Amino acid sequence: MAIPTRHKLFPFLSWLPRQTRASVGRDLVVGLSGAVLALPQSIAYALIAGLPAEYGLYAAIVPVLIACLWGSSWHLICGPTAAISIVLYASVSPLAVPASQDYITLILLLTLLAGVFQWLLGMLRFGALVNFVSHSVVLGFTLGAAAVIALGQLPNLLGLELANQATALNSLLSLVSHLDALDQPSLVLGLGTLALGIVLKLLLPRWPSLLLSLVLSSVLVWLWPSMFGHVKLVSAFVGRLPPFSPLPLDLELVLRLLPSAVAVGMLGLVTSLSIARSLSIRSQQLLDANQEIRAQGLSNIVGSFFSGSLSAGSFTRSGLSYEAGACSPLAGVFSALWVALFAVTGATLIAHIPIPAMAGSILLISWGLVDHRGIRALWRVSRAEFLVMALTCVATLLLELQTAIYAGVLASLFFYLKRTSQPRVQQWREGDEEILRVGGSIFFGASHYLQVRLQRTQAPKVVIEAQHINFIDYSGVEMLHQQARRLLQQGRSLTLRRARGHVVEELRKLEGAQKCPIRFED
Repeated sequence: MAIPTRHKLFPFLSWLPRQTRASVGRDLVVGLSGAVLALPQSIAYALIAGLPAEYGLYAAIVPVLIACLWGSSWHLICGPTAAISIVLYASVSPLAVPASQDYITLILLLTLLAGVFQWLLGMLRFGALVNFVSHSVVLGFTLGAAAVIALGQLPNLLGLELANQATALNSLLSLVSHLDALDQPSLVLGLGTLALGIVLKLLLPRWPSLLLSLVLSSVLVWLWPSMFGHVKLVSAFVGRLPPFSPLPLDLELVLRLLPSAVAVGMLGLVTSLSIARSLSIRSQQLLDANQEIRAQGLSNIVGSFFSGSLSAGSFTRSGLSYEAGACSPLAGVFSALWVALFAVTGATLIAHIPIPAMAGSILLISWGLVDHRGIRALWRVSRAEFLVMALTCVATLLLELQTAIYAGVLASLFFYLKRTSQPRVQQWREGDEEILRVGGSIFFGASHYLQVRLQRTQAPKVVIEAQHINFIDYSGVEMLHQQARRLLQQGRSLTLRRARGHVVEELRKLEGAQKCPIRFED
Protein backbone atom coordinates (compact mmCIF):
# COMPACT_ATOMS: atom_id res chain seq x y z
CA MET A 1 0.00 0.00 0.00
CA ALA A 2 1.37 3.39 -1.02
CA ILE A 3 2.30 5.79 1.76
CA PRO A 4 0.28 9.06 1.59
CA THR A 5 2.30 12.10 0.57
CA ARG A 6 1.43 13.95 3.78
CA HIS A 7 2.87 11.05 5.80
CA LYS A 8 6.12 11.22 3.80
CA LEU A 9 6.44 14.95 4.49
CA PHE A 10 5.19 14.75 8.08
CA PRO A 11 5.82 11.20 9.35
CA PHE A 12 4.37 11.98 12.78
CA LEU A 13 0.89 12.14 11.18
CA SER A 14 1.01 8.34 10.83
CA TRP A 15 1.19 7.71 14.60
CA LEU A 16 0.07 10.89 16.38
CA PRO A 17 -3.71 10.48 15.72
CA ARG A 18 -3.59 6.97 17.26
CA GLN A 19 -2.52 8.22 20.69
CA THR A 20 -4.94 7.93 23.62
CA ARG A 21 -5.21 9.82 26.88
CA ALA A 22 -3.52 6.91 28.69
CA SER A 23 -0.61 6.67 26.23
CA VAL A 24 -0.06 10.45 26.26
CA GLY A 25 -0.05 10.43 30.07
CA ARG A 26 2.45 7.60 30.11
CA ASP A 27 4.72 9.37 27.62
CA LEU A 28 4.49 12.58 29.68
CA VAL A 29 5.87 10.77 32.75
CA VAL A 30 8.55 8.95 30.73
CA GLY A 31 9.53 12.29 29.18
CA LEU A 32 9.99 13.82 32.63
CA SER A 33 12.29 10.93 33.61
CA GLY A 34 14.28 11.47 30.43
CA ALA A 35 14.57 15.20 31.11
CA VAL A 36 15.85 14.59 34.65
CA LEU A 37 18.53 12.34 33.15
CA ALA A 38 19.25 14.77 30.31
CA LEU A 39 19.79 17.91 32.43
CA PRO A 40 23.15 17.07 34.03
CA GLN A 41 24.31 15.09 30.99
CA SER A 42 23.59 17.92 28.57
CA ILE A 43 25.45 20.45 30.71
CA ALA A 44 28.39 18.06 31.03
CA TYR A 45 28.50 17.43 27.29
CA ALA A 46 28.45 21.17 26.58
CA LEU A 47 31.51 21.61 28.79
CA ILE A 48 33.23 18.69 27.04
CA ALA A 49 32.56 20.39 23.70
CA GLY A 50 34.04 23.65 25.01
CA LEU A 51 30.64 25.37 24.99
CA PRO A 52 28.89 27.38 27.73
CA ALA A 53 26.61 25.20 29.89
CA GLU A 54 23.35 26.54 28.43
CA TYR A 55 24.23 25.25 24.96
CA GLY A 56 23.94 21.72 26.27
CA LEU A 57 20.32 22.43 27.17
CA TYR A 58 19.67 24.06 23.80
CA ALA A 59 20.96 20.91 22.03
CA ALA A 60 18.46 18.84 24.02
CA ILE A 61 15.43 20.86 22.88
CA VAL A 62 14.90 21.68 19.19
CA PRO A 63 17.03 18.83 17.70
CA VAL A 64 15.24 16.31 19.93
CA LEU A 65 11.81 17.63 18.90
CA ILE A 66 12.63 17.36 15.18
CA ALA A 67 14.30 13.92 15.42
CA CYS A 68 11.37 12.43 17.36
CA LEU A 69 8.65 13.86 15.10
CA TRP A 70 10.35 13.06 11.78
CA GLY A 71 12.12 9.80 12.73
CA SER A 72 10.84 6.24 12.51
CA SER A 73 11.96 4.79 15.85
CA TRP A 74 9.53 4.68 18.76
CA HIS A 75 12.23 4.89 21.42
CA LEU A 76 15.31 6.61 19.97
CA ILE A 77 16.03 9.82 21.92
CA CYS A 78 18.69 12.15 20.56
CA GLY A 79 20.69 14.97 22.04
CA PRO A 80 24.31 15.87 22.80
CA THR A 81 26.56 12.88 23.48
CA ALA A 82 30.03 12.51 24.99
CA ALA A 83 31.69 11.07 21.87
CA ILE A 84 30.18 13.70 19.56
CA SER A 85 31.12 16.48 21.98
CA ILE A 86 34.77 15.49 22.13
CA VAL A 87 34.98 15.38 18.31
CA LEU A 88 33.39 18.83 18.08
CA TYR A 89 35.92 20.16 20.57
CA ALA A 90 38.87 18.54 18.78
CA SER A 91 37.69 19.89 15.42
CA VAL A 92 37.00 23.50 16.36
CA SER A 93 39.30 24.31 19.31
CA PRO A 94 42.33 24.84 17.00
CA LEU A 95 40.32 27.51 15.14
CA ALA A 96 38.91 29.61 17.99
CA VAL A 97 39.01 30.07 21.77
CA PRO A 98 36.56 27.63 23.44
CA ALA A 99 33.34 29.22 24.76
CA SER A 100 33.96 32.40 22.73
CA GLN A 101 31.33 33.69 20.31
CA ASP A 102 33.48 32.75 17.31
CA TYR A 103 33.89 29.25 18.72
CA ILE A 104 30.13 28.85 19.22
CA THR A 105 29.48 30.04 15.67
CA LEU A 106 31.97 27.50 14.26
CA ILE A 107 30.40 24.66 16.28
CA LEU A 108 26.95 25.55 14.96
CA LEU A 109 28.27 25.85 11.39
CA LEU A 110 29.90 22.43 11.70
CA THR A 111 26.57 21.08 12.99
CA LEU A 112 24.76 22.54 9.96
CA LEU A 113 27.25 20.95 7.53
CA ALA A 114 27.02 17.57 9.26
CA GLY A 115 23.22 17.81 9.19
CA VAL A 116 23.18 18.58 5.46
CA PHE A 117 25.50 15.60 4.85
CA GLN A 118 23.22 13.31 6.87
CA TRP A 119 20.06 14.60 5.18
CA LEU A 120 21.54 14.11 1.71
CA LEU A 121 22.49 10.51 2.58
CA GLY A 122 18.90 9.91 3.61
CA MET A 123 17.42 11.58 0.51
CA LEU A 124 19.70 9.53 -1.75
CA ARG A 125 18.70 6.41 0.22
CA PHE A 126 22.29 5.67 1.16
CA GLY A 127 21.28 4.24 4.52
CA ALA A 128 23.48 1.19 3.92
CA LEU A 129 26.55 3.46 3.73
CA VAL A 130 26.72 3.67 7.52
CA ASN A 131 27.32 -0.10 7.56
CA PHE A 132 30.86 0.61 6.35
CA VAL A 133 31.61 1.95 9.81
CA SER A 134 31.75 -1.40 11.57
CA HIS A 135 30.74 -2.05 15.16
CA SER A 136 34.38 -2.69 16.03
CA VAL A 137 35.28 0.84 14.86
CA VAL A 138 32.52 2.31 17.03
CA LEU A 139 33.69 0.24 20.02
CA GLY A 140 37.31 1.35 19.56
CA PHE A 141 36.42 4.98 19.02
CA THR A 142 34.12 5.02 22.06
CA LEU A 143 36.83 3.43 24.22
CA GLY A 144 39.39 5.97 23.03
CA ALA A 145 36.93 8.85 23.38
CA ALA A 146 36.21 7.79 26.97
CA ALA A 147 39.95 8.02 27.72
CA VAL A 148 40.21 11.39 25.93
CA ILE A 149 37.23 12.76 27.89
CA ALA A 150 38.70 11.55 31.17
CA LEU A 151 42.09 13.12 30.43
CA GLY A 152 40.39 16.35 29.39
CA GLN A 153 38.51 16.55 32.70
CA LEU A 154 41.41 15.74 35.02
CA PRO A 155 42.65 19.37 35.08
CA ASN A 156 39.18 20.50 36.24
CA LEU A 157 39.17 17.72 38.84
CA LEU A 158 42.56 18.87 40.13
CA GLY A 159 41.73 22.58 40.06
CA LEU A 160 44.26 23.32 37.29
CA GLU A 161 44.00 25.67 34.33
CA LEU A 162 45.89 24.14 31.40
CA ALA A 163 46.07 25.07 27.73
CA ASN A 164 44.10 22.87 25.34
CA GLN A 165 46.07 20.14 23.56
CA ALA A 166 45.41 18.54 20.16
CA THR A 167 45.84 14.92 21.27
CA ALA A 168 45.29 12.85 24.42
CA LEU A 169 49.00 12.09 24.71
CA ASN A 170 49.90 15.79 24.79
CA SER A 171 47.14 16.40 27.36
CA LEU A 172 48.60 13.70 29.60
CA LEU A 173 52.14 15.10 29.33
CA SER A 174 50.90 18.61 30.10
CA LEU A 175 48.94 17.34 33.10
CA VAL A 176 51.90 15.44 34.57
CA SER A 177 54.12 18.50 34.32
CA HIS A 178 51.66 20.60 36.40
CA LEU A 179 50.73 18.11 39.14
CA ASP A 180 52.61 20.12 41.77
CA ALA A 181 50.05 22.93 41.40
CA LEU A 182 46.92 20.87 42.08
CA ASP A 183 44.24 22.24 44.42
CA GLN A 184 43.40 19.74 47.20
CA PRO A 185 39.84 20.97 47.99
CA SER A 186 38.98 20.69 44.28
CA LEU A 187 40.40 17.16 44.17
CA VAL A 188 38.46 16.14 47.30
CA LEU A 189 35.23 17.58 45.91
CA GLY A 190 35.67 15.96 42.50
CA LEU A 191 36.59 12.52 43.86
CA GLY A 192 33.77 12.75 46.42
CA THR A 193 31.25 13.47 43.65
CA LEU A 194 32.61 10.55 41.62
CA ALA A 195 32.44 8.17 44.60
CA LEU A 196 28.94 9.34 45.52
CA GLY A 197 27.75 8.86 41.93
CA ILE A 198 29.10 5.29 41.89
CA VAL A 199 27.46 4.41 45.22
CA LEU A 200 24.09 5.86 44.17
CA LYS A 201 24.27 4.06 40.84
CA LEU A 202 24.92 0.73 42.57
CA LEU A 203 22.41 1.11 45.42
CA LEU A 204 19.67 3.06 43.61
CA PRO A 205 20.07 2.27 39.88
CA ARG A 206 16.70 3.78 38.92
CA TRP A 207 17.40 7.10 40.65
CA PRO A 208 19.04 10.05 38.81
CA SER A 209 22.40 9.46 40.48
CA LEU A 210 24.21 12.05 38.36
CA LEU A 211 21.75 14.80 39.27
CA LEU A 212 21.70 13.87 42.96
CA SER A 213 25.50 13.82 43.27
CA LEU A 214 25.76 17.27 41.65
CA VAL A 215 23.05 18.70 43.91
CA LEU A 216 24.71 17.34 47.06
CA SER A 217 28.14 18.63 45.97
CA SER A 218 26.68 22.07 45.30
CA VAL A 219 25.04 22.11 48.74
CA LEU A 220 28.35 21.12 50.35
CA VAL A 221 30.18 24.01 48.66
CA TRP A 222 27.45 26.42 49.76
CA LEU A 223 27.53 25.18 53.38
CA TRP A 224 31.34 25.10 53.71
CA PRO A 225 32.70 28.31 52.14
CA SER A 226 35.89 28.27 54.22
CA MET A 227 36.91 25.00 52.55
CA PHE A 228 35.44 25.31 49.06
CA GLY A 229 34.78 29.04 48.65
CA HIS A 230 37.55 29.44 46.04
CA VAL A 231 36.44 26.48 43.89
CA LYS A 232 35.34 27.51 40.40
CA LEU A 233 31.64 27.25 39.55
CA VAL A 234 29.82 26.73 36.25
CA SER A 235 29.25 30.09 34.55
CA ALA A 236 25.81 31.62 35.09
CA PHE A 237 23.53 32.36 32.13
CA VAL A 238 20.22 34.05 31.45
CA GLY A 239 17.31 31.59 31.37
CA ARG A 240 15.61 31.59 27.97
CA LEU A 241 14.49 29.38 25.13
CA PRO A 242 17.09 28.50 22.45
CA PRO A 243 17.93 31.76 20.65
CA PHE A 244 18.02 32.01 16.86
CA SER A 245 21.62 31.87 15.58
CA PRO A 246 22.33 33.15 12.05
CA LEU A 247 25.30 31.32 10.54
CA PRO A 248 27.96 32.73 8.19
CA LEU A 249 28.21 30.58 5.05
CA ASP A 250 31.82 31.53 4.35
CA LEU A 251 33.24 29.21 1.66
CA GLU A 252 36.70 29.03 3.23
CA LEU A 253 35.27 28.08 6.62
CA VAL A 254 32.92 25.55 5.03
CA LEU A 255 35.77 23.83 3.20
CA ARG A 256 37.89 23.78 6.35
CA LEU A 257 35.12 22.25 8.46
CA LEU A 258 33.79 19.84 5.82
CA PRO A 259 36.08 16.84 6.57
CA SER A 260 35.24 17.04 10.27
CA ALA A 261 31.54 17.46 9.43
CA VAL A 262 31.54 14.26 7.35
CA ALA A 263 33.38 12.30 10.06
CA VAL A 264 31.21 13.47 12.96
CA GLY A 265 28.04 13.19 10.85
CA MET A 266 28.84 9.57 9.99
CA LEU A 267 29.67 8.82 13.62
CA GLY A 268 26.34 10.29 14.71
CA LEU A 269 24.42 8.20 12.17
CA VAL A 270 26.18 4.97 13.13
CA THR A 271 25.52 5.59 16.82
CA SER A 272 21.87 6.52 16.24
CA LEU A 273 21.07 3.63 13.91
CA SER A 274 22.84 1.12 16.15
CA ILE A 275 20.68 2.18 19.10
CA ALA A 276 17.50 2.34 17.01
CA ARG A 277 18.08 -1.13 15.54
CA SER A 278 18.82 -2.75 18.87
CA LEU A 279 15.67 -1.27 20.42
CA SER A 280 13.50 -2.09 17.38
CA ILE A 281 14.49 -5.76 17.68
CA ARG A 282 13.40 -5.81 21.33
CA SER A 283 10.16 -3.90 20.62
CA GLN A 284 9.48 -5.78 17.34
CA GLN A 285 9.18 -2.50 15.47
CA LEU A 286 9.83 -2.13 11.74
CA LEU A 287 12.54 0.52 11.33
CA ASP A 288 13.01 2.71 8.23
CA ALA A 289 16.76 3.44 8.19
CA ASN A 290 16.58 6.08 5.45
CA GLN A 291 13.77 7.97 7.20
CA GLU A 292 15.77 7.87 10.43
CA ILE A 293 18.83 9.26 8.64
CA ARG A 294 16.76 12.07 7.10
CA ALA A 295 15.35 12.88 10.53
CA GLN A 296 18.82 13.03 12.07
CA GLY A 297 20.00 15.36 9.32
CA LEU A 298 16.92 17.58 9.55
CA SER A 299 17.24 17.81 13.35
CA ASN A 300 20.83 19.03 13.08
CA ILE A 301 20.05 21.46 10.24
CA VAL A 302 17.16 23.08 12.12
CA GLY A 303 18.87 22.74 15.50
CA SER A 304 21.98 24.59 14.31
CA PHE A 305 19.87 27.72 13.68
CA PHE A 306 18.47 27.47 17.22
CA SER A 307 21.81 27.23 19.05
CA GLY A 308 21.83 23.41 19.15
CA SER A 309 25.18 21.66 18.68
CA LEU A 310 25.31 18.31 16.88
CA SER A 311 23.00 15.69 18.36
CA ALA A 312 22.85 11.91 17.96
CA GLY A 313 21.19 8.94 19.59
CA SER A 314 21.78 8.66 23.34
CA PHE A 315 22.37 5.17 24.76
CA THR A 316 21.14 6.05 28.24
CA ARG A 317 18.11 8.16 27.33
CA SER A 318 16.90 5.79 24.60
CA GLY A 319 17.31 2.81 26.91
CA LEU A 320 15.37 4.64 29.63
CA SER A 321 12.58 5.43 27.15
CA TYR A 322 12.23 1.73 26.27
CA GLU A 323 12.57 0.37 29.81
CA ALA A 324 10.09 2.93 31.21
CA GLY A 325 7.47 1.82 28.67
CA ALA A 326 7.25 4.78 26.27
CA CYS A 327 4.25 4.34 23.98
CA SER A 328 5.41 6.58 21.13
CA PRO A 329 7.99 9.23 20.14
CA LEU A 330 5.90 11.66 22.19
CA ALA A 331 8.05 10.64 25.16
CA GLY A 332 11.03 12.29 23.45
CA VAL A 333 8.94 15.33 22.56
CA PHE A 334 7.84 15.74 26.17
CA SER A 335 11.44 15.27 27.34
CA ALA A 336 12.54 18.18 25.14
CA LEU A 337 9.68 20.35 26.43
CA TRP A 338 10.60 19.57 30.07
CA VAL A 339 14.21 20.56 29.34
CA ALA A 340 12.97 23.78 27.72
CA LEU A 341 10.97 24.57 30.85
CA PHE A 342 14.07 24.10 32.99
CA ALA A 343 16.19 26.22 30.61
CA VAL A 344 13.79 29.11 31.24
CA THR A 345 13.12 28.69 34.97
CA GLY A 346 16.14 26.90 36.46
CA ALA A 347 19.10 28.68 34.90
CA THR A 348 20.27 30.30 38.14
CA LEU A 349 20.57 26.90 39.83
CA ILE A 350 23.23 25.77 37.36
CA ALA A 351 25.55 28.58 38.47
CA HIS A 352 25.91 26.81 41.85
CA ILE A 353 27.46 23.64 40.33
CA PRO A 354 31.21 23.41 41.14
CA ILE A 355 33.47 22.64 38.18
CA PRO A 356 35.40 19.81 40.01
CA ALA A 357 32.08 18.13 40.86
CA MET A 358 31.03 18.35 37.21
CA ALA A 359 34.40 16.86 36.26
CA GLY A 360 33.80 13.93 38.62
CA SER A 361 30.39 13.36 37.04
CA ILE A 362 31.89 13.44 33.55
CA LEU A 363 34.46 10.83 34.61
CA LEU A 364 31.55 8.61 35.65
CA ILE A 365 29.89 9.21 32.28
CA SER A 366 33.09 8.37 30.38
CA TRP A 367 33.42 5.08 32.30
CA GLY A 368 29.83 4.24 31.36
CA LEU A 369 30.68 4.77 27.69
CA VAL A 370 32.97 1.73 27.64
CA ASP A 371 31.15 -1.39 26.40
CA HIS A 372 33.03 -3.96 28.46
CA ARG A 373 30.77 -6.85 27.41
CA GLY A 374 31.06 -5.94 23.72
CA ILE A 375 34.88 -5.76 23.91
CA ARG A 376 35.10 -9.19 25.58
CA ALA A 377 32.71 -10.67 23.03
CA LEU A 378 34.72 -9.19 20.16
CA TRP A 379 37.90 -10.82 21.52
CA ARG A 380 36.19 -14.21 21.62
CA VAL A 381 34.49 -13.99 18.22
CA SER A 382 36.98 -12.26 15.89
CA ARG A 383 40.60 -11.39 16.56
CA ALA A 384 40.75 -9.41 13.30
CA GLU A 385 37.82 -7.21 14.37
CA PHE A 386 39.38 -6.86 17.83
CA LEU A 387 42.55 -5.59 16.13
CA VAL A 388 40.44 -3.03 14.22
CA MET A 389 38.95 -1.91 17.54
CA ALA A 390 42.41 -1.65 19.13
CA LEU A 391 43.84 0.30 16.17
CA THR A 392 40.90 2.73 16.27
CA CYS A 393 41.34 3.21 20.01
CA VAL A 394 45.08 3.90 19.66
CA ALA A 395 44.43 6.28 16.76
CA THR A 396 41.90 8.12 18.92
CA LEU A 397 44.55 8.63 21.60
CA LEU A 398 47.38 9.63 19.27
CA LEU A 399 45.63 11.45 16.40
CA GLU A 400 42.93 14.07 16.04
CA LEU A 401 39.57 12.40 16.62
CA GLN A 402 38.08 12.87 13.17
CA THR A 403 41.27 11.38 11.68
CA ALA A 404 40.92 8.42 14.06
CA ILE A 405 37.42 7.70 12.72
CA TYR A 406 38.74 7.59 9.15
CA ALA A 407 41.65 5.40 10.27
CA GLY A 408 39.24 2.95 11.89
CA VAL A 409 37.04 2.80 8.79
CA LEU A 410 40.07 2.18 6.55
CA ALA A 411 41.34 -0.57 8.87
CA SER A 412 37.90 -2.21 8.87
CA LEU A 413 37.68 -2.03 5.06
CA PHE A 414 41.20 -3.46 4.76
CA PHE A 415 40.28 -6.57 6.75
CA TYR A 416 36.98 -6.88 4.88
CA LEU A 417 38.70 -6.72 1.50
CA LYS A 418 41.35 -9.16 2.70
CA ARG A 419 38.64 -11.68 3.56
CA THR A 420 36.65 -11.18 0.37
CA SER A 421 39.78 -11.32 -1.82
CA GLN A 422 40.12 -15.01 -0.90
CA PRO A 423 36.75 -16.65 -1.61
CA ARG A 424 36.09 -20.02 -0.01
CA VAL A 425 37.30 -22.78 -2.35
CA GLN A 426 36.86 -26.51 -1.68
CA GLN A 427 38.78 -28.71 -4.11
CA TRP A 428 38.68 -32.46 -4.82
CA ARG A 429 39.20 -35.00 -7.66
CA GLU A 430 36.55 -37.33 -9.14
CA GLY A 431 37.88 -39.46 -12.00
CA ASP A 432 39.05 -37.18 -14.79
CA GLU A 433 37.37 -34.14 -13.18
CA GLU A 434 38.97 -31.72 -10.79
CA ILE A 435 36.18 -29.88 -8.96
CA LEU A 436 36.41 -26.51 -7.25
CA ARG A 437 33.42 -25.37 -5.20
CA VAL A 438 33.63 -21.56 -4.98
CA GLY A 439 31.72 -19.54 -2.41
CA GLY A 440 31.55 -15.76 -2.58
CA SER A 441 31.92 -13.19 -5.33
CA ILE A 442 34.44 -13.18 -8.18
CA PHE A 443 35.38 -9.52 -8.42
CA PHE A 444 38.59 -7.61 -9.14
CA GLY A 445 39.95 -8.24 -5.65
CA ALA A 446 39.32 -12.00 -5.70
CA SER A 447 39.96 -12.94 -9.35
CA HIS A 448 43.74 -13.33 -8.93
CA TYR A 449 43.31 -15.77 -6.03
CA LEU A 450 40.95 -17.97 -8.06
CA GLN A 451 43.20 -17.68 -11.13
CA VAL A 452 46.13 -19.16 -9.17
CA ARG A 453 43.94 -22.04 -7.97
CA LEU A 454 42.84 -22.78 -11.55
CA GLN A 455 46.40 -22.67 -12.86
CA ARG A 456 47.41 -25.36 -10.35
CA THR A 457 44.80 -27.86 -11.57
CA GLN A 458 46.01 -30.97 -13.44
CA ALA A 459 42.87 -32.91 -14.47
CA PRO A 460 41.58 -32.97 -18.08
CA LYS A 461 38.25 -31.50 -16.98
CA VAL A 462 38.14 -28.57 -14.56
CA VAL A 463 34.70 -27.99 -13.03
CA ILE A 464 33.64 -25.00 -10.92
CA GLU A 465 30.66 -25.67 -8.69
CA ALA A 466 29.18 -22.18 -9.06
CA GLN A 467 25.84 -22.24 -7.24
CA HIS A 468 27.29 -20.14 -4.40
CA ILE A 469 28.82 -17.44 -6.65
CA ASN A 470 26.68 -14.37 -5.97
CA PHE A 471 28.33 -11.81 -8.21
CA ILE A 472 30.93 -11.54 -10.94
CA ASP A 473 32.42 -8.34 -12.40
CA TYR A 474 34.39 -7.67 -15.59
CA SER A 475 37.71 -8.68 -14.02
CA GLY A 476 36.23 -12.04 -13.00
CA VAL A 477 34.67 -12.58 -16.44
CA GLU A 478 37.93 -11.78 -18.24
CA MET A 479 39.93 -14.06 -15.92
CA LEU A 480 37.61 -17.06 -16.43
CA HIS A 481 37.67 -16.56 -20.21
CA GLN A 482 41.48 -16.47 -20.18
CA GLN A 483 41.68 -19.64 -18.12
CA ALA A 484 39.13 -21.42 -20.31
CA ARG A 485 41.12 -20.53 -23.47
CA ARG A 486 44.35 -21.68 -21.80
CA LEU A 487 42.81 -25.03 -20.91
CA LEU A 488 41.41 -25.45 -24.43
CA GLN A 489 44.88 -24.95 -25.88
CA GLN A 490 46.06 -27.79 -23.62
CA GLY A 491 43.21 -30.07 -24.74
CA ARG A 492 41.35 -29.58 -21.47
CA SER A 493 38.09 -27.82 -20.54
CA LEU A 494 36.55 -25.46 -18.00
CA THR A 495 32.94 -26.03 -16.97
CA LEU A 496 30.68 -24.02 -14.68
CA ARG A 497 28.11 -26.24 -13.01
CA ARG A 498 24.80 -24.97 -11.59
CA ALA A 499 25.78 -21.31 -12.06
CA ARG A 500 23.13 -18.67 -11.40
CA GLY A 501 21.41 -17.11 -14.38
CA HIS A 502 22.88 -13.63 -14.02
CA VAL A 503 26.42 -15.08 -13.68
CA VAL A 504 26.00 -17.12 -16.91
CA GLU A 505 24.62 -14.04 -18.67
CA GLU A 506 27.65 -11.92 -17.67
CA LEU A 507 30.09 -14.62 -18.85
CA ARG A 508 28.38 -14.94 -22.23
CA LYS A 509 28.36 -11.20 -22.86
CA LEU A 510 32.12 -10.91 -23.40
CA GLU A 511 32.41 -12.89 -26.66
CA GLY A 512 28.81 -13.90 -27.32
CA ALA A 513 27.07 -17.15 -26.44
CA GLN A 514 28.43 -19.01 -29.49
CA LYS A 515 32.10 -18.11 -28.93
CA CYS A 516 32.18 -18.43 -25.12
CA PRO A 517 35.03 -20.85 -24.26
CA ILE A 518 33.36 -21.87 -21.00
CA ARG A 519 30.95 -24.81 -20.78
CA PHE A 520 27.84 -24.64 -18.63
CA GLU A 521 26.00 -27.48 -16.92
CA ASP A 522 22.81 -27.48 -14.86
